[in-house]
Amino acid sequence: MRPTDRWVSARVQAGNADDVLMRRLHGPGWRAPHRANAPLGRRPQHTAVTAAAVAAAGLALSGRPRAALAAAGAWAAGTAEFAWRRIAPGPRTRDEVRTMLATSAVIPPLATWHWLRGVVRHVGVRPWRGLPDLVLFDRDGTLVRDYPYNGDPALVRPVDGAKAALDALRARGVRVGVVSNQSGVARGIIIRAQVDACMARLAELLGPFDTLQVCPHGPDDGCTCRKPAPGMVKTACAELDVDPARCVVIGDIAADVDAAAAAGATGIMVPTPVTRKAEVAAAAHVAPTLTAAVDDVLGGRW
Repeated sequence: MRPTDRWVSARVQAGNADDVLMRRLHGPGWRAPHRANAPLGRRPQHTAVTAAAVAAAGLALSGRPRAALAAAGAWAAGTAEFAWRRIAPGPRTRDEVRTMLATSAVIPPLATWHWLRGVVRHVGVRPWRGLPDLVLFDRDGTLVRDYPYNGDPALVRPVDGAKAALDALRARGVRVGVVSNQSGVARGIIIRAQVDACMARLAELLGPFDTLQVCPHGPDDGCTCRKPAPGMVKTACAELDVDPARCVVIGDIAADVDAAAAAGATGIMVPTPVTRKAEVAAAAHVAPTLTAAVDDVLGGRW
């Protein structure tokens, strides 16, 4: 073991704040042997000893000496018990005993302080959800540059970071797919063969994809697949036997995240300059770039 000073045991009490973070991320059972295998230790006793010390000081200041003396006795007894548990195993040299006595007095309040610091610092931390089973992407404006009603594969040009983001998901075992509204077919601007050719080019540039879903209908056709309807998201999940609750949909407009919500999935919006400000303000989860959105997914923040 590397040499250290006598106060190292006091300094490591800062880890109590991390215990709060772990509880926030992984729930109250995170210490279990089959999980982190991290025993609780003496934090409850440290809290009780610290409370006795605070009570003794408060009672003394309020002019209640007998009650203050009783609280001080509880603090002294708790501190002495803690010190003896550390001293008893030996070697009980003079220097070691002095170190144990000094640090046994300061460890309980330090442990309690750092735990309370963690409670405040990590109050907004959301539970860790792990990785999703499937991430579905809108195509135009999200994975590739948006050329309205594009039917030319030569104009399928990925946005910055798209290939790396998709590969990062694949490397972690997360399946990926595309859900794309293509109303140009219904409007007679392009034909389905052109859509399929652009999708083939997309797969060539950014693939492989586990599912490719296309809605060729117009907004007035009343279909169940055109986003914000959930049809394509549900079909992709059913095709891959994925619970929609374990699916994330990433897109650039409200229709994408609304389709996710309607299907029971999670939506992340990556706005572009043409995304309406009201849609951005209403989105529950907004990421500045596609890379940032995928980083959130990989970090369990979805």
